[in-house]
Amino acid sequence: MSDTIQFKIEGMESLIAKLEGITYDLKRKGGRSALRKAAQIVAKSAQDKAKQDIDDPKTANDISKNIVLRWSSKLHKRTGNLGFRIGVLGGAKGYAKAAGEFQGKGKANPGGDTWYWRHQEFGTEKHAAKPFMRPALAGNQSAVTNTFISEYSMAIDRAIKRASKSVKSGTRTTRGH
Repeated sequence: MSDTIQFKIEGMESLIAKLEGITYDLKRKGGRSALRKAAQIVAKSAQDKAKQDIDDPKTANDISKNIVLRWSSKLHKRTGNLGFRIGVLGGAKGYAKAAGEFQGKGKANPGGDTWYWRHQEFGTEKHAAKPFMRPALAGNQSAVTNTFISEYSMAIDRAIKRASKSVKSGTRTTRGH
């Protein structure tokens, strides 16, 4: 014969409310903000490297001005993970131009028409590669990681503070999609 022990934990409501508030804040606000700040380090490094090693001040085109940081909504919708993409505006038009379908929209970009950036990054059979995007990430891994950790840690602290304030005031809100 087995004996059963029953007990009741009181005060769990406030803990559950804090966890719900933290989950939303960390996924939607804090995590995205921390990831953006970390990705900005890579984008800035790529811009500096392109300006220093590739861009010719005598020409109107400037690859460094076309390097952008964009939210990856496709990744987020598909997996729920947060992500940013770093790329070059007008980067895919070179192949269309070779096929005779060039649209000419690249001139509206801040740095002009820089469709040729991939030739600089990866090289061709006649042109040696001068990478600027890959070294931007490879050379800044520790800085990116440290920035993300510190920013995310601050976001966690803010979320806990907000959640505890809402529990003390008696307002328990749940957010979500």
